[in-house]
Amino acid sequence: MTDKTVVEDLLNQRTWAVVGVSRGGKKFGNAASRELRKKGYRVMPVHPNAESVDGERCYQRLSELPEQVGAVLVVVPPKETEKVVRDASEVGIRRVWMQQGAESAAAIQYCNDQGMSLVHGECILMFAKPTGVHKLHHWIWRLLGKLPR
Repeated sequence: MTDKTVVEDLLNQRTWAVVGVSRGGKKFGNAASRELRKKGYRVMPVHPNAESVDGERCYQRLSELPEQVGAVLVVVPPKETEKVVRDASEVGIRRVWMQQGAESAAAIQYCNDQGMSLVHGECILMFAKPTGVHKLHHWIWRLLGKLPR
């Protein structure tokens, strides 16, 4: 289970890279980027083939970000996640949130081996000042004792 202090540390980072946004704007990475922006976070979308996403400048890889970010949200298929976390480590990003469904055993092991702060198996929208269905989901998980401790 993810440690509550790690979740809080990641959420205290005000600038995030989001790897896994789509050009069409309809994937979870896009929804997460929009929600994080609404909640006051600075978000830098990353997509290998897009110049902009949702009207925001998009970076093709983490190494192209114009400044250091506090954390990266990974919303790609598991087979791509290990490369993303390796790239994150190479550019000095030490905090990783693998959105549910993006996890791979190899990527988790890599983060642990590198001493990176890692959240996986959790939906970021249930923790970053949740609203709507995510707020309800958070309440239910708290009631069932499923939230990080």
